[in-house]
Amino acid sequence: MREVGVEEYLDFVSRNRKIVIEDQEIELNPIPITRVEPLKEELTDISTTVWSFPLRGSWATHKGDYRGNWPPQIARALILLYTQVGDLVLDPMAGSGTTCIEAVLLGRNCIAVDINYNAVMLTHHRLYHLIKYLRGTGRRVDSWYKVYLGDARDLDALESESVDLIATHPPYFNIIKYGDYERVEGDLSRSRNLEEYLGWMRSITREFYRVLKPGGHVGILVGDTRIRKHYVPISHYVLDLLLESGFILREEVVKIQHKMKTTREFWSKMHGRDFLLIYHEKLYVLRKPLPSEDVRKLKYSMRLEF
Repeated sequence: MREVGVEEYLDFVSRNRKIVIEDQEIELNPIPITRVEPLKEELTDISTTVWSFPLRGSWATHKGDYRGNWPPQIARALILLYTQVGDLVLDPMAGSGTTCIEAVLLGRNCIAVDINYNAVMLTHHRLYHLIKYLRGTGRRVDSWYKVYLGDARDLDALESESVDLIATHPPYFNIIKYGDYERVEGDLSRSRNLEEYLGWMRSITREFYRVLKPGGHVGILVGDTRIRKHYVPISHYVLDLLLESGFILREEVVKIQHKMKTTREFWSKMHGRDFLLIYHEKLYVLRKPLPSEDVRKLKYSMRLEF
């Protein structure tokens, strides 16, 4: 891991007015901010195990121009449910910085890590303009953030048991490539096959367990896919890896996908097909047990050998 400071970001943006992620150009222009809180219609009931956000959150410096990033509503919900003001939140696959934006707004400290340098710059860009806006309006900013270029499999700059919440959305397997750069070992979006993807995820989940405080939580959103028309439950495989690492499952939430296809497109493309389109993702919330905890009482929420 290498910390990338604001000075490096400012030097980069002075020479580059755009970046390319997933073959899409994203401008690094100043970001106008009209509000820093979500509207009521942007939120949903999070008291059940089905979450649906028809409207993309557009407050603060959140933007929907990074395909595959998760809704800020999910990051906000996890932070509010599982942390206190002043706690440390980690997103080891930060993408465009959604998690850290919410952490700063909610008074939490945050560490963002990404293996893609362009994503690191985009994260800095959105956090820089958020902090600039908040300070310009006289709002006190007590929280801090750090941005790292690094591999989630080896979070060597982080001390063991130092993080209160890990909130992240790993790259999809076999769906989205997040850059046109040379293939980098450990970049989940460029894994050659599912075995390699899950092998890397095993290393990642073990690092999650190492850096998380006892009693801390992991919130991870995972999407499934199809190969040769058959369903591939990647989310189940990832959950098994997390349980294998020692975590206890607290919640499984179905997150409904929106703005994927119109009904007309759906039925036209279903003609001649014998499979269903995937319109959901899985959000798992897991907890690291306390040292003195009798986990035998929770064995059915852990990895079960039978």
